Amino acid sequence: MINICIIPARGGSKRIPKKNIKIFLGKPIINYVIKAAKISKIFNYIIVSTDDKKIANIAKKKGVLIHKRKKSLSKDNVGTTDVILDIIKTKKFNFKEPYKICCIYPTSVFCTSKLLKKANTMLTNKTEYIFSAVRYGHPILRSFKRKKNNVPEMFFKNYEQVNTQQIPPTYHDAAQFYFGWVKSWKKKNQNIFTSKSKFIELDILKSHDIDNHSDWIIAEMKYKKFFNKRSPTV
Repeated sequence: MINICIIPARGGSKRIPKKNIKIFLGKPIINYVIKAAKISKIFNYIIVSTDDKKIANIAKKKGVLIHKRKKSLSKDNVGTTDVILDIIKTKKFNFKEPYKICCIYPTSVFCTSKLLKKANTMLTNKTEYIFSAVRYGHPILRSFKRKKNNVPEMFFKNYEQVNTQQIPPTYHDAAQFYFGWVKSWKKKNQNIFTSKSKFIELDILKSHDIDNHSDWIIAEMKYKKFFNKRSPTV
């Protein structure tokens, strides 16, 4: 069975400039992801998809393959699946099916080799995707929005008087990785979050999705606390 790791790392990040190679605790952040993928020893190929020469050079030094992404696939509105499909279709990588593809985001510093190996084991013939998730700290069914003059309005009014202990836990995508069969990725319009997928719950203290500068600071604090005393890929 062939396993392929794809790291989509475009150069045009808006909220955090050069986000995918920004220095995270002394190293380009993408280096952590490449190291985790390598140490897992479950991938036959590790491919970085990028439109940026600097990102490509940093990745090459780590001994991975580079897929030069088209400018049309480097815009803000392009989805991850489009990037994965571009690599699947290219003649440069002529892999024979069936095989698995794991998409890992370049800022997923909390995606360890142990986690990747677990996901690989969980991805059976009856499962289409394995992904990571985090439990909401407070029941989302008790959430509300802000109206004019700071007036609250419940999203789910039926739960306004329900005790939080009686509300089932809810989860959200941790945005670390998506491990799926190539045939699953080819179903472009298919939602990953279906009954044919399974998720691995991550500890909220040991995971963080980095979208803005505040997220970056929080991620560094968590990483220092829980990962710096041991290998980031344990």
